[in-house]
Amino acid sequence: MDIATTTTGTGPRHVGLVHGLGGSGATWGPLVDLMVATGAYTVTTVDLRGHGASDRSASYRLDDFADDLCAALPHGLHSVVGHSLGGAVLVRAVDRLRPERAIYLDPGFQLALPTSGIAGRLFWAFPRLTLGVAALAQARKSAAQRAGFPPRTRELLTDAEGRFDAAMAVGVFREVAFTPVVPGPAAVPSAVVLSDDSPAVLPDELAERLVADGWTVRRVAGVHHDMHLEAPDRTFSSIADLL
Repeated sequence: MDIATTTTGTGPRHVGLVHGLGGSGATWGPLVDLMVATGAYTVTTVDLRGHGASDRSASYRLDDFADDLCAALPHGLHSVVGHSLGGAVLVRAVDRLRPERAIYLDPGFQLALPTSGIAGRLFWAFPRLTLGVAALAQARKSAAQRAGFPPRTRELLTDAEGRFDAAMAVGVFREVAFTPVVPGPAAVPSAVVLSDDSPAVLPDELAERLVADGWTVRRVAGVHHDMHLEAPDRTFSSIADLL
């Protein structure tokens, strides 16, 4: 499996960035630019399998993504940041990667999708239909947000979506929904940064349990799920002391 990585900058603090579903390492561009401009960071981005310039695969299990991440990123980095799906992957790899700190931006720890009872059976009986309906609603919301992004950011997203193997989507959503992250002490010092959209991927009750287990939980008000694209400056300022 050929997993593409890109390293930018020559600063003393080496940080890894792991994108979300349908993204790519390149979609971290606005945040990478801010980090590298400080002179403090070397940044390595990863294209997860089936994304960006990485190979497509017959298998897209979360453990596959995690194994790829462990093979692609150097171990013992100063920090690794995972967004959305990237957070769900990072939490499954962090005990092997052993960065000094792990940072999760709206991580896919527990999806707000039905998994039990009649509602769960009906939803997952026809997942392409039910997830498709949910995706259409989200797409309308995202379109309004993306309209305000700079042209370069919109181009990065369009390119990433064109390279994405959409065949993985149902399986990834199903696995995250049915195997949510179980709260517990983190393998390394860990922080979660949440947007206004966070309940869809990490319910408030789970956030409270993470705090009780020693995690740091922060919120960036007034931004949506793709916070690093919508407000890269605010996102950077919210994690700069952790990187």
